[in-house]
Amino acid sequence: MDLSPLILNERVAAALVTAIVGGGVVAAGWFWTHALSRRRDLVLRRERINDIQRALLAEIRAHVVALERQMLDLPDAEQLQLLISEGAAPILPHDANDRIFRAIVTDVHMLPEASIDSVVRYYRLLAVRAAFGEDVLQNIRNNPDRAAKMLLDYIAISNETLETGREAVDTLTAGLGKAAISRTSVDRSGP
Repeated sequence: MDLSPLILNERVAAALVTAIVGGGVVAAGWFWTHALSRRRDLVLRRERINDIQRALLAEIRAHVVALERQMLDLPDAEQLQLLISEGAAPILPHDANDRIFRAIVTDVHMLPEASIDSVVRYYRLLAVRAAFGEDVLQNIRNNPDRAAKMLLDYIAISNETLETGREAVDTLTAGLGKAAISRTSVDRSGP
């Protein structure tokens, strides 16, 4: 069977060219749609990362300012030991400063690596500080000397939390690409 008359037929050639061009356009459309979808996904991911960083920055910055004020209001170590030995129980703040972090904890992996490290260390120290504060208050009645020593450790943990919070603010600010977001602060030098 000779196919040359069929291939040389103008109708068949036109249909073949149309099919090839149409298939090429459809294939190009698939690639173009895929490229646009990937671009949209990257833009949405960047927006999500920026939203997470802004929210964490606001939460951490607010708590850092509160910690700075608390540290300024603390009596010195000798006064604290005297007050506890006399049976006075200090009022330790209950930090509920992790609402945003708890809400986005499944997305923390999206943040830049430096931000992840400082943010996770900050929230871990908050949890340690809260648990330690409860231990201090439980020991005041039964063992005031131990409670006084523990309170000094609590203050040291609070200082470390404050410094880690400042570091987290700095890394989140850098991650947002804004070199100079003004930071409200009572005292930059710290206690």
